[in-house]
Amino acid sequence: MMNDILIRNVRPFGGEATDLYILNGRFADGHSESAAVEIDGSDHVALPGLVEAHTHLDKTLIGMDWFENHVGPTRNDRILADRQAKRELGIDARRQSARQILQTLALGVLHIRSHVDVDTEIGISNIEGVIETREAFRDLVDVQIVAFPQSGMLVREGTLELMEAALKAGADIVGGIDPASIDRNPVHHLDAIFGLAERYGKPIDIHLHEPGELGAFCLELIVERTRALSMQGKVMVSHAYCLGMLDAPRQRALVDALAAERIAVMTVGSPSGPALPLRAMRQAGIVLASGSDGIQGTWEPWGNGDMLERAKYLAQRNGMTNDADLAEMARICTFGSAEGIALADYGLSSGCHGDVVLVPARTLAEAVALTPQRRTVIRRGRVVVRDGVPSDALPHIG
Repeated sequence: MMNDILIRNVRPFGGEATDLYILNGRFADGHSESAAVEIDGSDHVALPGLVEAHTHLDKTLIGMDWFENHVGPTRNDRILADRQAKRELGIDARRQSARQILQTLALGVLHIRSHVDVDTEIGISNIEGVIETREAFRDLVDVQIVAFPQSGMLVREGTLELMEAALKAGADIVGGIDPASIDRNPVHHLDAIFGLAERYGKPIDIHLHEPGELGAFCLELIVERTRALSMQGKVMVSHAYCLGMLDAPRQRALVDALAAERIAVMTVGSPSGPALPLRAMRQAGIVLASGSDGIQGTWEPWGNGDMLERAKYLAQRNGMTNDADLAEMARICTFGSAEGIALADYGLSSGCHGDVVLVPARTLAEAVALTPQRRTVIRRGRVVVRDGVPSDALPHIG
């Protein structure tokens, strides 16, 4: 039920203590002295709903038997193992996506962009499963679905047609992956996905793990197509490891080119991947987003989907310890990711959606460093988690 909510004496994004008021599901100026729900926000930081800008809802093993991982070390090893697991483990995309959403909702994740597999073995069944979840949970969490050709597109005949079917079925974004090393034809791969985006009026989100100069070449092609099709602000590159592998002049040129075309970059701060030049990217004006990637899956056993913890990982990966940098990492996992996936009416200001996470911490840096778990989560005027305890009214998934 939507109530008017008064949160007293809280620190919005770690600022000065004040009151926040939610009326009819949105933040409003002033407040009623007889609000239906009043919450003491003393010694709490208020964050807008955390944003998971990159995950794979259809592939998590949350709630399933432990997967004994014997997967080889390469990306192709993992792709093959993942494809086999879909057949043998009975990973139901509808059920598993719901399990992850409920797990991360308790941590304050209210907005999710998920890459969902499309391939010639499963067709678009995973897309259809996550669409069902999106509709079932639409009052609790916003879910964006990327049609994702995990196993390649041009190298597996029929995948391009399935990508088109996924968009017709309700996928929101055109995905792509390593156009050189997986599809072996970066020009044709990018022509295909930008063609789909233009035809269906969709944004693009491309996994780019390509290293060094190979990745730089692919980034240049992405920049060229973004410019040619006037898709500024509608393209995200996920991972972009190559940016952490280039010499300073080459790196700067690519960073400036991405900024000029308003191409967002998503990084998970992977401990096994190159660290991106986050300070230089921020200074250039690139929109930076973050996500958990796969959570407890066949690729890796890690992760709980806590985007506040992800902010800590970003800081650690980049050798950041001062309070200002920790606050900026929190900004990446909130405002940066919100801009990267084009959320409307996001924030804590009057008129924004009344989505807020109350974290027991005195400063924003403390919230990032210690990631307290007893959070209160409010979604559009509805308290869905109180001091770490989910509401009894939330769905239960077997």
